[in-house]
This record gives sequence, structure tokens and C-alpha cells, in this order.
Amino acid sequence: MKAKLAYVIFFVEDVARSTEFYSRAFGLATTFIAEGGDFGQMASGETALSFSSRKLMKELGKNPERPDPAAPVFEIAFEVEDVPAALHQAIQAGATLVQEVRQEPWGQTTSYVSDPDGYLVEICSPVTAS
Repeated sequence: MKAKLAYVIFFVEDVARSTEFYSRAFGLATTFIAEGGDFGQMASGETALSFSSRKLMKELGKNPERPDPAAPVFEIAFEVEDVPAALHQAIQAGATLVQEVRQEPWGQTTSYVSDPDGYLVEICSPVTAS
């Protein structure tokens, strides 16, 4: 059996605020908002980026922790052609700078921000080293 990663869900305070941020910061399009606004989904290539309110998760018997960009347990990455321009756009949309643009030894340009909920987001170029 071959599995397909269908979506990733962030647990957030405000689904509408999160989808608006990712639209402004990274140009993603919202594809679905549930009635009541506690769940939303955005197109981001083959894998959707989804948001569920912490309130809904607690109603479902889960107790989600808040993310900490200083001690992350995961990150998401957006591959772009112009990392400095994408970093500027993300910061203008409300992201917090975590790492300035830098060249990595494996042939990639990277930078990092955190979103308004504290999730770590890498903004990067394609890897060019063989």
C-alpha cells in the first residue's frame, strides 16, 4: 500500500485569521471553511494546509499544545523562487522573523518565520546540490 499525505492540520485560535494570514503571506487560496468557522482548508499543492480551532479540538476530547518557534517539534516549508522577496511578504503579512535569509552548504537558500500562532515556517529555494 502506498499512502498519500492528504493534509496537515494546525490547531489555531482563529481559523479565519490563519487562512487570511497564509493567503497574504504565501498566496494560498482557501478551498473550504466549515459552517461555524472552526475548520478551514487551503490549497498548497498536492497536500492541503488545514486549520482547526483549538476550541473544536477540545470539544473532540483532544488537548492541543501551543507551538513554540524557539523549541519547535516540526516545521512546514514553502519552496519559492525568490526567498528574500517571499520573506519580506510574509513579514508584511504578520509573520515574525526567526532567521534571516542565508545560503546553506547543500545548495539551498533558507529563511524562517513563525506564523501568528507560533508555528515555524521555512521559506526556501529548491535544493541545487547533487
